[in-house]
Amino acid sequence: QLQFVESGGGLVQPGGSLRLSCVASGFTLDGYAIGWFRQAPGKEREGVSCITKNSKRINYPKSVKDRFTLSRDNAKNTLYLQMNVLKPEDTAVYYCAVDRNPYADACTLVPRRYEYWGQGTQVTVSS
Repeated sequence: QLQFVESGGGLVQPGGSLRLSCVASGFTLDGYAIGWFRQAPGKEREGVSCITKNSKRINYPKSVKDRFTLSRDNAKNTLYLQMNVLKPEDTAVYYCAVDRNPYADACTLVPRRYEYWGQGTQVTVSS
């Protein structure tokens, strides 16, 4: 069964860093486009990064570009999200998910294109 388990969230002060992990089971990460998403209370889920299958390209929205870095360890079947210079507006539950289209050559930050969502990990940025 295809499944994601996210971890690494916590409470951090503004300007701090966290590294989130997303461990996949039931399939091989490298064969699919995978995305990181977040959802703050009262807001819609938004994409914060995605990586194409075979790691050819990584995309970020402007809100996190140059602060967040996505990486993949194929040996561990794990996706990471390194988050630096965190801001209070980064507070949210963070999720990873897989693109519904296994043949996609690109990756999108649109949540409805993804499925098999993990349970999420809470990130709180506050002083």
